Amino acid sequence: MWSSSYDVVIVGAGIAGCALAHALSSLQRTKPLRICLLERSLAEPDRIVGELLQPGGIIALQKLGMESCLEDIGAVPERGYCVVLDGKPVHIPYPDSYEGCSFHHGRLIQALRAKAKQAPGVEVIEATVSELIECPLSGRILGVRATRKGEDGAAPVEKEPFFADLTVVADGCFSNFRGKVMGKAGLKPEAKSHFVALLLEDTTLPMQNHGNVVLVKGHGPVLLYQISEHDTRLLIDLKNPLPSDIKGVITSEIVPQLPASVQLSVTNALAKDRLRRMPNSFLSPSEQGGRHTKEGVFLLGDSWNMRHPLTGGGMTVAFNDVVVLRDLLGGVRNLADWREISAVLHRWHWRRKQFASTINILSLALYDLFGAEGEALGVLRTGCFKYFELGGDCIRGPVSLLAGIEQSTALLFRHFFAVAFYSIWVMFTHPRPVGGGAKPVYAAPRLDEYPALCAKCVQVFWTACVVFLPLLWAEFRWW
Repeated sequence: MWSSSYDVVIVGAGIAGCALAHALSSLQRTKPLRICLLERSLAEPDRIVGELLQPGGIIALQKLGMESCLEDIGAVPERGYCVVLDGKPVHIPYPDSYEGCSFHHGRLIQALRAKAKQAPGVEVIEATVSELIECPLSGRILGVRATRKGEDGAAPVEKEPFFADLTVVADGCFSNFRGKVMGKAGLKPEAKSHFVALLLEDTTLPMQNHGNVVLVKGHGPVLLYQISEHDTRLLIDLKNPLPSDIKGVITSEIVPQLPASVQLSVTNALAKDRLRRMPNSFLSPSEQGGRHTKEGVFLLGDSWNMRHPLTGGGMTVAFNDVVVLRDLLGGVRNLADWREISAVLHRWHWRRKQFASTINILSLALYDLFGAEGEALGVLRTGCFKYFELGGDCIRGPVSLLAGIEQSTALLFRHFFAVAFYSIWVMFTHPRPVGGGAKPVYAAPRLDEYPALCAKCVQVFWTACVVFLPLLWAEFRWW
């Protein structure tokens, strides 16, 4: 058995791992860092999420010097969102000509890996990491043990130790090492729903070069966005537990509620394409580097912090995390000094909050509203849609937060509760469907209905608090 020693070992050559390897290689040090980037398979991955990058993510890539990774992958420019409720669309553009982009996830990953391979001091190795190497005396993590992939189909060789002053685990949402690293400080991911995905061909969207969100009754939101010249991704949110006949539910309950321009494409895809699904998990970030977590190692990316993919903020958060971490690690003289690294992790945890917490909270709060279950949430969903219809700052503020352009939890708080109060105003003043006929009749509330509406408005406001405040607490708790 042989062994290798590095300054940093990174487990996982995905979004966060590749970005960190490249970022660390750019640090100005008297002696360049030796970085080992380990990945189970360097083949192009095929995933149904991580296909839309917000403008804030592009800005972070530019700060990392990796913006060229978005070239030559067939990326489609995205200029905002179109939200459709009851067949009526509302346009939510990115402000000030900002643009995001969408693409096949695997193509971006391969571009990031190629960029990391070109970085000085970075060695990319195809190997399966099976365990963390722990010092039997101190409990500190000294590196990892991994099995390299055999060449030309040969059987894998024996496990090989990769030692490092610092180990970073970025092995994604299904992390094998989350519990080991976090110990008592760790939290378990929660999944309320799944995204079920289809790939549509040559589809006309309600609004091209936009993420299209269709709010359907009885289920979570449906997302549609173009990821290449001919391909459009369809993501359908189905709440847990999943129905036994997923295809039947989509055909009978969801397709009829979609815009007419996409219904035929969805039907064709259902007939010839396999349904793929992915859990929509949430994992609040716990502070690392303390006495309850392992020394010598920390988590990065989805292995540590996840939010609902509805808003497409995961890669944006990951790239921004790497930017902040790179700047902090640039001042560390000795990566083996855990006291110094622990102080960096503490500063990183709180410095990233203004950005990451805003996107995390917004993703789950919007999901609760867009996938409304119950009368009070239905009122909030309608009020949110009509709030967007007001235009101006009622669009600019929320979409700037969603896009990662603005970083302000206070601004998110203001807009969320502005939506709550406006929803109550809409409930009292706007016509709503009455009667049970095939063609709904709309009428404004009568004065004799106001006492019941007053009681209902308390329920609506309470529901808004129950949705938002626990998310805020989960992000900013200090233990």
